[in-house]
Amino acid sequence: MTNPNLSDGSVWRLHHGDREIARLSVVGADMPWTHAEVVTLPGFEEFRALFAEQERAVDEEDWERADDCYTRIRGALTMTFPDGSPVAEFMLHIHAEGTAGWRWHDEPFDAVDE
Repeated sequence: MTNPNLSDGSVWRLHHGDREIARLSVVGADMPWTHAEVVTLPGFEEFRALFAEQERAVDEEDWERADDCYTRIRGALTMTFPDGSPVAEFMLHIHAEGTAGWRWHDEPFDAVDE
């Protein structure tokens, strides 16, 4: 059975507080990663530099800085499934060219290890 959340064209949403700041339209999945094209909305611009810093840190294999970016992203943003329900945990990368990749889980990552 196919997961409807991963169907090409399904739209996940990124939020800052109650404000939707980006739409991620799925173009494929290579589990555990989901890939999408990103449409940014008002409010996204304040996070663009953070995603760029994260991308540089990963490219430079500076994992401490990449983890710090992840913590800042997760502290400020939430994500919802196409049906509008909240994603409990995600690791999101938004690239300068307007694409995204993320991993997600229906429980917080800390709870998965327990």
